[in-house]
Amino acid sequence: MKLLQVVKSTRPEKKLMAIFLNEQTGRKKTVHFGQASADDYTLTKDKEQRKRYRARHAKDLQTGDPTRAGFLSLEILWGNSVNRQRNIMNYKKKYNL
Repeated sequence: MKLLQVVKSTRPEKKLMAIFLNEQTGRKKTVHFGQASADDYTLTKDKEQRKRYRARHAKDLQTGDPTRAGFLSLEILWGNSVNRQRNIMNYKKKYNL
């Protein structure tokens, strides 16, 4: 899989969507993530809030599939930086996407 782009979601209840390309089949996969009505670390810059979110959602990583919404939210909206672009870059590098 290769991450092509992360853009504003077309679903009103979601913040962003990630578009992936399966390089073997040529098919695209779109994953919507992030609750539109909720704040995230890139907006609030609140480290305690990020710590609580990560603790609550650590179970999302048990799927082992970095293309799932839980992974995307945790890495991009609640990543190590308050800069979404930097979090996207780190996510792509970390999961070789």
